[in-house]
Amino acid sequence: MMVGETARQAMVEDDSTRGRRSFARRRVGLLRRFVRLTFYVLLLVAGCATAGFLYFADQVASLQPPADPKADAIVVLTGGFQRIDQAVDLLKTGAGQRLLISGVHPSTTRGQIRRNTQSSADLFNCCVDIGHDAIDTIGNANETANWIRENGYNSILVVTNNYHMPRSLLELRRANPGIDFIPYPVVNSDLKSTNWLRNPMVVKAILSEYAKFSVATLRDALGAHSATGLRTGKDDVAAQ
Repeated sequence: MMVGETARQAMVEDDSTRGRRSFARRRVGLLRRFVRLTFYVLLLVAGCATAGFLYFADQVASLQPPADPKADAIVVLTGGFQRIDQAVDLLKTGAGQRLLISGVHPSTTRGQIRRNTQSSADLFNCCVDIGHDAIDTIGNANETANWIRENGYNSILVVTNNYHMPRSLLELRRANPGIDFIPYPVVNSDLKSTNWLRNPMVVKAILSEYAKFSVATLRDALGAHSATGLRTGKDDVAAQ
């Protein structure tokens, strides 16, 4: 009897061991499949992100100023005096009736900008507005929207760097539906005729802008609310 009970107990233990081993093998198999699936998903995401970045860079490289720029008014998004110089030159040649310099630091005065652009006091007094309220691109769009509404413009010439133009137009059009925005890119780096992939500074700038543009596009698609980007914290356009 003892021998039979011992044999039965050994058989039960053997079945239990086989069951645990089978369960462990299934767990390992599931884990391997999960790891493979995760790897393929990450590979797909990385491929899409790389393709999107190269497409974005190609679009930026293809941007060219219009041959005969003309609009109701001009807006320049601050970020360097090269942009402002170009916008002031456009105003001087009659490309627009009036100029908004959006996103100027509160400590920067009208006189400083006028002297840096070597412009006349008469031009600045009659036709240049200085916007101190915007703190980012969203703020530029809202500050511009308020200015457009106050002046009744229908078409705006947008002056900013070429790599910054796609996101600027996205935010401007979101804040100003129905307004015709005409891009006038300022080219700091010639992406079309040079191998910009060998320049770490240019790659970094475009990567950063591509990431911001992707976030802005996703936010726009989801209809997510964002901060006004204004120092006053008030979005007059959205409130109307």
